[in-house]
Amino acid sequence: MKFDKTEPANRLKPYIKYFVITESTDEKIYKVFPSTSLVIGFQYQGHLALIKDGKNNTLATAGITGISDSYKVFKSTANIGTILVFFSETGITYFSNHPANELFNLSIALDTIFDKNKIHEAEDQLSLAQTDKDRIKIVERFFISALKDRASDKLIVEAVRRIYQSNGTIRIKELSEQLFISQSPFEKRFRKLVGTSPKKFASIVRFNAVLNTLDSQKSLTEICYENNFFDQAHFIKDFKQYTGVSPERFKPTL
Repeated sequence: MKFDKTEPANRLKPYIKYFVITESTDEKIYKVFPSTSLVIGFQYQGHLALIKDGKNNTLATAGITGISDSYKVFKSTANIGTILVFFSETGITYFSNHPANELFNLSIALDTIFDKNKIHEAEDQLSLAQTDKDRIKIVERFFISALKDRASDKLIVEAVRRIYQSNGTIRIKELSEQLFISQSPFEKRFRKLVGTSPKKFASIVRFNAVLNTLDSQKSLTEICYENNFFDQAHFIKDFKQYTGVSPERFKPTL
């Protein structure tokens, strides 16, 4: 299986973390765990389906997946090729007028929020491209043409930084006080730009911090309390929501 990560052009670096070109010759079913990035995907060959309630829901060849608070299960056809675009935490707002929180827990067609003609033009070009370098250039042109001249919301950017700094353990009331803003307007601005509430975002950051320590020699009890979970029951409940299995079952697979 191919999984190549590439940095975007300098003009896009403030908004897009990286591109991934992934290819597989085999049909696959796989889980995707919650992350802090909205993701756009362009299938230049093959198709992808979201498995939900035992049903295969075929996705558009150009689609966007918002931040999610639970794992998703996908099924790819054989000989699939995809370019994935991983945005910075507030990056999507520089390309779309669509509030990011309206994409929460969704995987939908990209033409819901972007111009259909430009999407079809990019898809046509991708279908003819022969190299990964050419495919990346096509996707970069698509986003550069959609880039909007908007000022950065420095308060929300700082909030995101502090949540990461705490590994998701900071309390949102404390965070809003540190930033000298009332909690309600803070949460509204955060949801619109980032795609979920600050509390949920912090929970996802904490979950990923936990994942990064599961392959250590620390016990699950140590990991639980180091990440400020109230108790092990809360830890296990959150972990199962995000992965579908308990931490005890997940850890041996690492």
